[in-house]
Amino acid sequence: MENHWIIIWRKIEYIKNLNKHFQTGIAGEHAYRGDLENLLKTIIDKNITIINEPAKIEKIIGRPDFSLTKNGVPIGYIETKDINKDLYSKEHKKQFEKYKNGLDNLIISNYIDFIFFRFGKEIIKISIAKIENNRIVGISENFEEFINLIKYFTDFISRSINSPLKLAEMMATRTILLKNMLIKTLNDKESSAYSQYQVFKKSLIHDITTDEFADIYAQTIAFGMFIARFHDNKLDNFSREEARKLIPTSHLFLKGLFKYISDDDEVDSKIIWVIDSLAELFLATNIKELFKNRHDPIIHFYETFLSKYNPEIRKSRGVWYTPKEVVDFIIKSIDEVLKDEFKLEGLIDETKITIKVPIGEYTSSGKEKLKQKEIHKIQILDPATGTGTFLASVVEFIKKDFFGNWGEYVEKDLIPRLNGFELLMASYAMAHLKMDMVLSDEKYQPKSKLNIYLTNSLEPPHKEYQTLFATYLANESQQADKIKKETPIMVVIGNPPYSGISANNIEWINNLIEDY
Repeated sequence: MENHWIIIWRKIEYIKNLNKHFQTGIAGEHAYRGDLENLLKTIIDKNITIINEPAKIEKIIGRPDFSLTKNGVPIGYIETKDINKDLYSKEHKKQFEKYKNGLDNLIISNYIDFIFFRFGKEIIKISIAKIENNRIVGISENFEEFINLIKYFTDFISRSINSPLKLAEMMATRTILLKNMLIKTLNDKESSAYSQYQVFKKSLIHDITTDEFADIYAQTIAFGMFIARFHDNKLDNFSREEARKLIPTSHLFLKGLFKYISDDDEVDSKIIWVIDSLAELFLATNIKELFKNRHDPIIHFYETFLSKYNPEIRKSRGVWYTPKEVVDFIIKSIDEVLKDEFKLEGLIDETKITIKVPIGEYTSSGKEKLKQKEIHKIQILDPATGTGTFLASVVEFIKKDFFGNWGEYVEKDLIPRLNGFELLMASYAMAHLKMDMVLSDEKYQPKSKLNIYLTNSLEPPHKEYQTLFATYLANESQQADKIKKETPIMVVIGNPPYSGISANNIEWINNLIEDY
C-alpha cells in the first residue's frame, strides 16, 4: 500500500514538472521525456529497463522514443509527441501507422493523453491531465486506472508463463482492468451488464453495489478462463469462443456466462478487449503442467491471486485457507461418528432411504401432492463451500481406500450425496474445478452435474423463479432450492466465514437466530 501512495505522489510531481516546463513557453517534446521516464520507473517492475531513443528497429518501422525490455527481450514501445499535439491528427498518421502495424505492444502519447495499442488495434485511451487557462491540470480520478493500464502494458506476453506466482500477478492486473471497465459499463442502465447486476442483486446479494458486482463478475470471468484452459488439450490456440466450448457441461452456469461473453453482439463492447487479453494470457500458459504435483493448487493459487488483486478482500469475504491437517481431522471425525453413533459404514456408505417430496401439484382442498423418492441416507452439505476444500477432502478420504469401479461409484453413489452452496461466483467456479480434479482418475472424468450451486445459504427457498442471466442463474437457484426443501441433510461440514456481525443480513435467517 505504501508503494501505491508513492506512485500517486510521483504522478502529482509529474504533473507539476510538466506544468513547469510548459509555462516557459519554449519547451519542446524532448523536455518532458525525463519526467515520463521517472514516472514509469515508479510504476513498473524493477526488472524492466526503459531505453530512451533505442536503436532503429527496422528501416520500415523506425525508432520509437522509448523501448521497454525485460531480461533483454523487448516487451513494448512508447512514441511521444509534444504536449499540445492532437494524437489523431493527420500530421502523424503515416508514422503512427508504421508503428501500429509493426509493433505488437505500443503506447502513443503527448504526455497527458495515452493511447494503448495491441497488435495494431487501439484498445483504450486515457487522459491524466488537461490544459486549462494555459496550465496543465491533473485529472486525479484517472490516476488509478492509468497505473493499472501501465502495469497491463508491461505485462505483455512474449514467452510462456511458467510460474504460478507470475500467472497470479498477470491475471490480477487484467482482472483489475476488467473490473474498472465493468464499473464504467454499469453506469449505463441500458447495458446488458446492468440488467445482470439487477438480477444478481435481487436473487443473491440484496445490498450489493455496482462496484462490488463488477468485482466478483470480473473475477468469475478470469477464473472461468482458468477452468477452460485447464480442460484444453490443444495448447496452440485459445479465445473467448474456445473457452465457452471447453467449459464442461456440468458447469451450466459458467457455460451460460461464457456463451454471453463470447458473443460480440451481446457482450458490452467496453470489456471485450480486456477479456481477450485474459485469453491471450492463458494462451501462453499450460495450466495442467503449471500445477502438476502441487498439493491443493487451487486454494493456494486463489489466495495468491487475491493478495495481488485486492488483499483486503480476503478479510471482508472470509477467504481464508483452512489448514489441511484441520480439514482431515474433521473429515476423519465425521467418518468415525457415522460408524460409531449411526452404525453406518462411514462416509463411503451407499445406504438409501425413501422420502416424500412435492410434485408441484395440489389437491382440490389445496393440499400439496407428494411422491416417494429414493435418496442416499448420508447427504453432506457445505453451506459456505468457498473453493470446495471440505467437499474435496471427503472425496480424497473415500478414494484413498476405495476398491472397485471408481467411476461407477462416483456417478451413482458419491456425486448425488455431495452438496455445496456458495455466494461468490469466483469461489464457486474454483470449487467446480477442484472437484473435477479430485473426482477424476486415469480412466474416469465426471459426467454428472455437481451439486454445488450459486445461492445464498441464509435465504429460504424461493417461491418464484425468473429468467436470470438467460435462465442459467435461475437454474442454479432452482436446484439449490430443491436441496433446501427436499434433501434431508445428515452431515453439515465446512468452515464458514464469520465475524462479530454478519454482512449477510437476511430477515428470514435473523428471525431464526433471534432466540440465540
